[in-house]
Amino acid sequence: MKIWKALLVAAAVSTALVANVANAADKKIALVVKALGIGFFEAANKGAQEAAKELGDVEVIYTGPTTTTAEAQIEVINSLIAQKVDAIAVSANDTDALVPALKKAMDRGIKVISWDSGVAPEGRMMHLNPSSNPLIGNMIIKLAADHLPDGGDVAVLSASATATNQNTWIAEMNKVLPNYKGINVVATVYGDDLADKSYREAQGLMQSYPNLKAIIAPTSVGIVAAAQAVTDAGKAGQINVTGLGLPSEMAGHVKSGASKSFAIWNPIDLGYSATMIANDLIEGAEAKPGAELKMGRMGTVKLDDKNEGAMADPFVYDASNVEEFAKIF
Repeated sequence: MKIWKALLVAAAVSTALVANVANAADKKIALVVKALGIGFFEAANKGAQEAAKELGDVEVIYTGPTTTTAEAQIEVINSLIAQKVDAIAVSANDTDALVPALKKAMDRGIKVISWDSGVAPEGRMMHLNPSSNPLIGNMIIKLAADHLPDGGDVAVLSASATATNQNTWIAEMNKVLPNYKGINVVATVYGDDLADKSYREAQGLMQSYPNLKAIIAPTSVGIVAAAQAVTDAGKAGQINVTGLGLPSEMAGHVKSGASKSFAIWNPIDLGYSATMIANDLIEGAEAKPGAELKMGRMGTVKLDDKNEGAMADPFVYDASNVEEFAKIF
């Protein structure tokens, strides 16, 4: 009898262990980024993994191409379709080019959302903006104008020419540009979110526009490269590099005077929120105008008539706070 009871207990324990292993991989959510090796996206992955741990039955697959091209992202997406993931959350390199692959994913029952950099509506169920596009557009020009009371020439160093989010923010910036008297945007150039190319583009701006007072880079790769180019040119304090960046990567440039201030939302929160939303959709939530989707500790996001929602307002970092936040991300 004792042996029989022991066998029953062992069988029960074994069954429970098998069940736990199965539950641990119940749902697979792929976090697809523009390119691997970028600090902003690595921080977003930390948030995604936090969400997965909190949910308990989710595995987050952090992936992306090695180059910031639509073609490379399409290869990644097709691979994820073959793996039969439950959801894909993508920061897109191109708003339109990914649509056919993502439509194929949705046709196969995979939940698809875009975050950070959006996909055209027909290629996703909803889009999570890190903040309100008008607020970001105003913020990036304000960061430059605040330190140019008499106006001056500024230039924009963006990511790729097809990057949805940067193009939208620049368009919103241009809408409010008349509110900042004396600020003259002389050029917009593209570094393709590559450090070396962004550095060369920043050098080119300084050579082409000798009266340049600020470089606005709405990309975490571009802002660091531009700040380094300004420092190497001996123009820290003369040309202000601002835009969107990570405190951990920009703290030294704020200290050197190459950047007076910059802004960013917390990428950890962004990856966390995207994962939570993807899970909510897997669980049966519907993405439609007016719907409120769950974002865990970040609350909920309400979708507009384009099935888009904003996570939070951008936050400004300067010499008063950047060191504190640099320890976090």
